[in-house]
Amino acid sequence: MQACTVPPEKEEPDRLVLRPASFRDLPGWAADDHAAALAAFGRSCVALAGRDAEEPLDYASLGGRVGDWHALCAAAVGVEEGADAARAFFESRFSAYEARNNGEAEGLFTGYYEPELRGAMQADARYAVPLYGRPDDLVSADLGLFLPRLAGERIAGRVSGGTLRPYLTRAEIDEGALAERGLELAWVDDPVDAFFLHIQGSGRIAFEDGTTRRIGHVATNGHDYLAIGRSLVERGAMTREEVSMQAIRAWLAANPAEARALMQENRSFVFFRWLEDADGGPEAPGPVGAQGVTLTAGRSLAVDRRFLPLALPIWLETAAPAPDLAAADRPVRRLMVAQDTGGAIRGPVRGDVYWGSGQEAGRVAGRMKHPGRYWLLLPHGLDVTAHLD
Repeated sequence: MQACTVPPEKEEPDRLVLRPASFRDLPGWAADDHAAALAAFGRSCVALAGRDAEEPLDYASLGGRVGDWHALCAAAVGVEEGADAARAFFESRFSAYEARNNGEAEGLFTGYYEPELRGAMQADARYAVPLYGRPDDLVSADLGLFLPRLAGERIAGRVSGGTLRPYLTRAEIDEGALAERGLELAWVDDPVDAFFLHIQGSGRIAFEDGTTRRIGHVATNGHDYLAIGRSLVERGAMTREEVSMQAIRAWLAANPAEARALMQENRSFVFFRWLEDADGGPEAPGPVGAQGVTLTAGRSLAVDRRFLPLALPIWLETAAPAPDLAAADRPVRRLMVAQDTGGAIRGPVRGDVYWGSGQEAGRVAGRMKHPGRYWLLLPHGLDVTAHLD
């Protein structure tokens, strides 16, 4: 999962700062459907259940150890049905903290969704754009295993002459560098659809026999993600405020001679795998995020794992476009769960809301680039001294 919007310029190094808050400080807290959030949190708990209690919860120093969450997850199972009981669970088991990037509480919030593409298992004149599985010469590494200060940072490449070197770029792969290696999972009919599938991270492939299969991110080539909206702004094709998935698609359609080169400016390339029902297949309610759990529309949030751990409940206050293009933006005040991540999601106050599958979700996700803020819900007694203002 990536984002199409142009990130703001950074002025100082990112740093997560927490300020204690009460649940009364959370705008709209009492009006939310906390039962929906508890169901999403329960999916994260399933992923935590099989992990050793002494493990760190995630890359981020925040969050404690997995054992700090096991008791919470056990208690969540016994919560009575209904929003009131779910709200009481969160209020009794967690403490709220406003999150800031240094002294700034406001950050950028975007959206993503699960698109559907037309595809085939064999290439022909119509279906000529390949979706690739992971190459066997692609090597990835968690740099935090070598230098703790790099926890959450990853690198990928291929070994040549005993040295890890950068992997093929998008342009090189587009020109056929991986052809005839048997890596093609499927072929789709539109290179722009394929490009945006890379950005979203997962999708459904609809075949002519009426069947569909879900496909999901398994690896990247290791090159930095570049939002091509930034390139369009720099060349004067649109303003920063005009950038959206829909606007970028319109520009690509109107400028076919330049479209391929523009997309190749994003050197990052995504490799996929087929998802079966047990891990987000076509009959599952949603695709699988970075935590390895099925995402919940409107409740799963992609975050920067360098600062926030996956499984963390987060109270989000922002806004989002309405599905109706002519309607006004809608306020978003709801309890989310950090369950995914993405190359463009960088910073302590930065999030990408998963809006679900289909065209309506795409109309919301593709136009969302709104300021907002959030509060983190952390287990009672967790030591957060290092992050306090």
